[in-house]
Amino acid sequence: MSKISIRFYKDHKVRAVWDEEKSQWWFSILDIVGAINEQDNHDKNRNYWKYIKAKLRKEHSEVVSDTTQLKLTASDGKRYNTDVISQAGVEKLAKAIPNSLAMAFLDWFKYSENTIDGQSKKKAYTLWESNLVADKDVGKVKALQQIHAYLFGGLYDFAGKIRTKTIAKGNTLFCLAEYLQDNLKKIEQMPERTFDEIVDKYVEMNVAHPFMEGNGRSTRIWLDLIFKKRLGQCVDWSKIDKRDYLEAMIASHVNSTRIRQLLRGAMTDRIADREIFMKGIDYSYYYEQED
Repeated sequence: MSKISIRFYKDHKVRAVWDEEKSQWWFSILDIVGAINEQDNHDKNRNYWKYIKAKLRKEHSEVVSDTTQLKLTASDGKRYNTDVISQAGVEKLAKAIPNSLAMAFLDWFKYSENTIDGQSKKKAYTLWESNLVADKDVGKVKALQQIHAYLFGGLYDFAGKIRTKTIAKGNTLFCLAEYLQDNLKKIEQMPERTFDEIVDKYVEMNVAHPFMEGNGRSTRIWLDLIFKKRLGQCVDWSKIDKRDYLEAMIASHVNSTRIRQLLRGAMTDRIADREIFMKGIDYSYYYEQED
């Protein structure tokens, strides 16, 4: 049970664990209940699930028999046996909950994986097993293009291609297209010997925004590869709040102090830990979800 995933529904976590033997994901029932009811209180979610479970047993519903227990990591960092249900069982569970919000959750659950982000995220998970970026290319534009092409190949016709149009996001204008190639060459030559130098390079690459779409997701992976190679560390993205990160990245165009603080506080030497990597992908894609 080494593959752990987190899905986000309206900022509520839904944890999942991969069953290699049965080739399927199992989802935390308490997280599903909490997401549907928009409730973060663990005790309330547990009591609500007890009530639903008792009701379903009286009705001889097969939902209860579709559940099992697996160990999932809790907020205190420890693993506990947790009631989980299969992907097919989630639909039965949602329909069994007498709550108008359950159908909205079910719509999200059924269709979120079929979006571009959902398909791209599946590809991102497999980066753990790949040798996509050669060590000699880490920190280069070529590596970033390879990552982007891997994540979005078949989803965007511009996957892995440097943009030729000028783009903006909100009030932020990214590097003008006519200067982009020269700017990328300069960024590639920036030193990456220390934490501060690596963050400087990351910030400049974010300002350049070399692709039409998918820059953040690709560049965060690129950043982690540099950290791993140069410092033997990576970012535990689960320690960085979504809004804090987005605000810090906007501010970094003028002042990178806040993003440095956030990244430094989330550094870990667990670079060979699959769970850290999977959580990194989950949070990276969560940052891009619109509220």
